[in-house]
Amino acid sequence: MSQAKVKIKKDDQIIVIAGKDKGKTGRVAKVYPSDKKVVVEGINVVKRHVKASPQTGNDGGIIEKEMALDISNVMYYDADTKKGCRVGFKMQDGSKVRFCKQTGKVID
Repeated sequence: MSQAKVKIKKDDQIIVIAGKDKGKTGRVAKVYPSDKKVVVEGINVVKRHVKASPQTGNDGGIIEKEMALDISNVMYYDADTKKGCRVGFKMQDGSKVRFCKQTGKVID
């Protein structure tokens, strides 16, 4: 599978547009471009039962962790308009930058 063009980057503020956490916002912790998935802090939290293991030192029990979301279920969150916006690429001063398509504001 080839590397996909991902418009969401680590530390971006996003809003979830589909799924059980629809409408929630959060910061991107990790991006998996080849799988087209993102992990967002505090979003899509699931419980996992972990068996105790003396070799690794974990006590076991029920832990909560964030699982990956499909990148099509999130949008870049524009703090000025308090809405999600589509992201595009354009050349500015000889470098490629991301911008919000609704407002035209440069993201980075």
